[in-house]
Amino acid sequence: MVAAAGADLDARALVASIGLDPDGAWDPKAMLPDTTYYDLLERIAGLTDVTDLPLRVGASMRLDEYGALGLAFKAATTLGASYARVERYARLWTSVVDYELRPDRRGTFFVLHRSGARRLGLRLSNEATLASSVSLARQVSRDPVTPLEVHVQHGAPGSVAAHEDWFGCPVCFGSDIDAILFSPETLAQPNILGDAGISRYLASHLEAELAEISEEVTLVSQTKDAIAQALSEGAPKMADIARGLGLSARSFHRRLSEHGMSFQTLTEQTRRELAEGLLREDGHSLAEIAFLTGFSEQSAFTRAFKRWVGMTPASYRKARAGL
Repeated sequence: MVAAAGADLDARALVASIGLDPDGAWDPKAMLPDTTYYDLLERIAGLTDVTDLPLRVGASMRLDEYGALGLAFKAATTLGASYARVERYARLWTSVVDYELRPDRRGTFFVLHRSGARRLGLRLSNEATLASSVSLARQVSRDPVTPLEVHVQHGAPGSVAAHEDWFGCPVCFGSDIDAILFSPETLAQPNILGDAGISRYLASHLEAELAEISEEVTLVSQTKDAIAQALSEGAPKMADIARGLGLSARSFHRRLSEHGMSFQTLTEQTRRELAEGLLREDGHSLAEIAFLTGFSEQSAFTRAFKRWVGMTPASYRKARAGL
């Protein structure tokens, strides 16, 4: 996203603003909280015209950037089989998006499911995901890939010409679904590097990865839920959360460490995500949000929030209200 936004922006500052080292090594398994990513996209939108940014991002994506899942997409024998790999294994590259292949009388919808308020950052991310889904298909297929329709739940930008030109089909904004409709003939197209044997081998590898990550997700999800419930009593202690999950503090620490997590990191993430969610609503004062996120004083909450997102809670609420 930062690279596609253009050379006129300070790319290093934008990358650093979300806690990544601009000079750090490329790690396709590194993940950011979705709200952090949406904040980044909204900062970019405040600096430049983002009407066709998701299309430029989608066109720039390469399968080699998706690790084993990218290889499995290439090795699948048909385009439909490639998308079935995404439906099954997308959890390996994201924890906030699910995909579905949904039959339709005209063909099959490749459906994108992403929860959350339809803020600008999420809308831009959804458009980029749909664009990249078509871009990746065009990289593996022997014949041109043109959808029958593209559906987007949010409203249309000022002009949709760039979208319809890039996808090569009608783009229906304000729909009840985020999806791409493909004809049966398109999904039956053979892939250039399709190989049934290699595809089976990669699928077994992905199944093993999925089993590992499922354990991590369960523990992390349970931990964050427990932290969120305890925050109104102040900053939770690791020993108390571990006990509530039926683990010793040492075992709890070890299992989190095995997945590259720490209790402190999860507590910070939970506090931030809870605070951002409450600030996007109007039902709580800043003092109440400080209490609900485990701070004894509003001033301490303000300092922490400014460290997280680069602005005060009041400024964040005002900025979100203008989107």
